[in-house]
Amino acid sequence: MKRRNFVRLTSAAGFSAFVLPLAQCRESRGNESDGGSDFELSELTVSQLQAKMKSGDVTSRSVTQSYLDQIARLDKDGPMLNAVIEINPDALSIADTLDEERKKGKLRGPMHGIPVLIKDNINTADQMQTTAAALALEGNIAQSDAFVVKQLRNAGAVILGKTNLSEWANFRSTRSSSGWSSRGGQTLNPYILDRSPCGSSSGSGVAVAANLCAVSVGTETNGSIACPASMNSIVGIKPTVGLVSRSGIIPISKTQDTAGPFGRTVADAAMLLGAMTGRDPEDAATSDTPAKTPTDYAVYLDPDGLKGKRIGVEKDFLNEHERVDVLFKHAIDQMKKLGAIVIEVDYMKTQDLGDAESTLLQYEFKDGVNAYLSKSNAKVKSLDDVIAFNKNHEDRVMPAFRQELLEIATAKGNLDSKEYKEALLKILNVRKLLAAEFEKNKLDALCGPATGPSWCIDPVNGDFWTGYGSYGPAAVSGFPSITVPMGYVNEIPIGISFLGRAYDEPGLISIAYAYEQVSKNRKAPRFLKSVKL
Repeated sequence: MKRRNFVRLTSAAGFSAFVLPLAQCRESRGNESDGGSDFELSELTVSQLQAKMKSGDVTSRSVTQSYLDQIARLDKDGPMLNAVIEINPDALSIADTLDEERKKGKLRGPMHGIPVLIKDNINTADQMQTTAAALALEGNIAQSDAFVVKQLRNAGAVILGKTNLSEWANFRSTRSSSGWSSRGGQTLNPYILDRSPCGSSSGSGVAVAANLCAVSVGTETNGSIACPASMNSIVGIKPTVGLVSRSGIIPISKTQDTAGPFGRTVADAAMLLGAMTGRDPEDAATSDTPAKTPTDYAVYLDPDGLKGKRIGVEKDFLNEHERVDVLFKHAIDQMKKLGAIVIEVDYMKTQDLGDAESTLLQYEFKDGVNAYLSKSNAKVKSLDDVIAFNKNHEDRVMPAFRQELLEIATAKGNLDSKEYKEALLKILNVRKLLAAEFEKNKLDALCGPATGPSWCIDPVNGDFWTGYGSYGPAAVSGFPSITVPMGYVNEIPIGISFLGRAYDEPGLISIAYAYEQVSKNRKAPRFLKSVKL
C-alpha cells in the first residue's frame, strides 16, 4: 500500500483552535526567522556533550536546564513549535543523581546524563501522563515504565519530558493533520512553520530538529519515524520489529509497531538505539532477536561503509518530482563515488496489498488498545469507552474531523476472525517478497526519497501526501530503515531512506553514516513563516 493511501485509510490527527492561519500556505514577503541561533548547545552531538561533561565545562544538570530553557523559548514562546506536551518535573533531580555518579567515577555508557524526550504513547512510571496525546486518556499515570524506558534509565538517560504526536499515533480519522492532538494541539515544522512536521512522531522529530533535546524516542507503524525524520532534516531509525520492546507502549499493531531513535546525526541515533534494545519477556517479538545482537552500534560508524555495497534504487523514484529528482540523483552520484554499486529495481510493488494492511491494523488496534486500557489507570477502559468520551466532548476532540477509524476498528471481531488471518498472511508474505528482492540482486540495502516536500498544514482537508514513501515496504515487512537528510526544496527538508534486511541495523548504519559524511546535508532550522519563492 502506498503511503498516500495508508494515510487516508489509517491515519488520525485533528484540530483544535489554531492560533495561526495555518491553512493559508503561501509565499511570505517578510518571512523573518525567529529564535534558536544563539543557543549555547545548538547542534551539539551526544559525543560533544559527553566531552563537555567530562571536562567539567557543563554538567548533566546544566545541560538539562539549558534544554528546558530552550523549550520555554521556542516551544512555548517565540515560534511556539508545540512539540513538547509535558515536562518531567523530576528531570533536574535525575540529572543531579547522574552528576554525582560521574563525580564518583561511575559512567553507565554514552547516554549518561544526556536529556531524552519520549513520545507520549510510551509509559513512564513517574509524575507524567501517558495519553497518546488524547484527551480521553488524560490523567493516565502508568504503574510501571515501558521496557524501553527502563533501558534508557539504566543507560543513564535523563527523561526530559513527553512529546506531542498525531493523536492515537495517527489512527483516528482518514482526514487528519499530522502532529495535531486533542490534548496537545498542532505541532509546527521548525523549517517552515506553516508546513506539516509529518507524524505520528511529530513532536519527537521537531524537538530534535529544533535543538529542544539531544535525541528523542518515537514510534512507527508505517512511516511515523521515517516521515518526521525526512520533513525535519534529522536522522530516524525504524528498527527491525522485535529489536526494541513494545511492552508499555500504547499499540496500533503487534505485527508492525516498533519504537526507534531520532538524532541530528547517524552517530547520535545509533548510540540511542544501543541503549534502547534488549530482550523483554513481556514482548514475545524480542525473543526472535539474534543472540549476538549488538548493544553498541557506534562501532559501525564507518566512513567507507558504502564501498562495494550493492544499493537498489526504485525505478519509479527517478522521475517523480523534478526538484526531488535532482536531490536523489545527486545522492546516487555521491554513493557511486564512495564505491557503491547502484542497481535499479522495482521494490515498491511489495506494498501492493489492497486493503490487507488497513484490515490488519484495525483488528490489531482494537485488540491491543483494549488490552492496554484494561490494565491502565485511565478512566476509559476500552475502545468503546474512548469513542463514547470523544462523542461527549466533541467540541474539543472532534472540531474538524471525526473518529471513523476508531469506530471501524471497534466493529471488528477478534484475532481468530478469518478476515484478520487472511490479511495477516498477505502482510507476512511481504517479508518473503522483500527478502527475495534482496537475494535476487544480492543487495545490501534499498533506498529512495523518504517523502516528497512537506504540505501545508490544513485544518479543513487534512494531510495531502506528496509522493514517495520508500520506507513503506520496511514498515510492512518489519525490516529496518534509516532516514537521513538528503537536501532541501525551497528550504523544505527532504530525506533519503535506506532499507535493510531483518536485524541488519549494523549494515544500514554503516551505509547511512558513509552517505551522511560525504553529503553533510543537515542545516539547523531558521523558523521561517512560510516558503519564499
